[in-house]
Amino acid sequence: MKVKKFVAPSMNEAMKMVRAELGRDAVILHSKVVQTGGFFGLFAKKKIEVLAGVDPDPLPRRQPSAAASLTRQPSAAASFAPLPAAEREGDGSLVSELEEVKALIRQFNARSSSLLYPPPLAEAERRLVRQGMAEVYVRQVMDRLLERWYADKDGRSPAAVAAWTKEAVRDLLSPLPFVKTAEQKKYTILLGPTGVGKTTTLAKMAGRAVLEQGKKVGFITADTYRIAAIDQLKTYADILHAPLEVCYNADDFRMAKRNLAGCDLVFIDTAGRNFRNPQYVDELQQTLEFDSETETFLVFAATGKYDDMKTVYNHFSRLPIDRLIVTKLDETDSFGTIVNMLLDSRLAAAYFTNGQNVPDDMVEASADRLVHLLFGAERW
Repeated sequence: MKVKKFVAPSMNEAMKMVRAELGRDAVILHSKVVQTGGFFGLFAKKKIEVLAGVDPDPLPRRQPSAAASLTRQPSAAASFAPLPAAEREGDGSLVSELEEVKALIRQFNARSSSLLYPPPLAEAERRLVRQGMAEVYVRQVMDRLLERWYADKDGRSPAAVAAWTKEAVRDLLSPLPFVKTAEQKKYTILLGPTGVGKTTTLAKMAGRAVLEQGKKVGFITADTYRIAAIDQLKTYADILHAPLEVCYNADDFRMAKRNLAGCDLVFIDTAGRNFRNPQYVDELQQTLEFDSETETFLVFAATGKYDDMKTVYNHFSRLPIDRLIVTKLDETDSFGTIVNMLLDSRLAAAYFTNGQNVPDDMVEASADRLVHLLFGAERW
């Protein structure tokens, strides 16, 4: 691709220069207002700087054979399949063009926020940014969209781009183990900062075990710091006819496990406290037992700030975390931070919760459900 910079008094003048120099097939890659001339910052004139590019040797459009047109039907949800070897070879190849365009986009995105994608792709990027997705993951999605944009020149409708974007995000999430393991561990521990809804979520999980699986459950609480925390869990225990044990130290915890040995499942609540205090995590490590019979969940609120979520995870990652639980999805319209945390931690989410009703306001998490939330197709 041939790329050149033009500076003109107006956009119309710049476009004339682009057409005269590069021809009518030129593409505007970037534009901005610049100050030229002047003396010590005075009397400078505003001009338009345009970066344009053109492929000097575009690929000829291949005509499909009659047999191919009868057997190959266009797909509304084509996958991101690798290009055929024939298209990856030779001068002016499509792959070479894509790499040049992506390199230019990375270069100018680092220097200016006014980078211009084709309108459907620009709308996809704005959507991801509004949803709070981290720049590193937005760039990965946009690279996929650019590749698709240049590979599928006949299917560039806004609806198609929206479908490509959903597919790209789903592909980012696909390596995460969302599928629940067949074997449920006897002990379930919920960790997390204060105010994220650990106790209510614990009650929802226990309620489902009783009502849907017919399990005999018990509770252990190590939350002896928060006012009325024990009373809150005791209320849920009474409703489920489940025993409740309170532990203040490691000896109490071992005693509580012995007392609840007859239960099928035991759900363990922990104190919220200030997650920035590393002593809190040390106390949990000394009090609780994390072994092969234990599954540990870290609970986040979807309303939290991304930086705070990362700090929470960094503190609690000293403990053996198996999966995440995301609460309060009904209290926000931005879900990009959830994508960020799952990809950062490389852990899947087990559940999404969306209200205070026990045990109803909770669903099993999945990549599809998160994609639907991210793009507004699902509102609870």
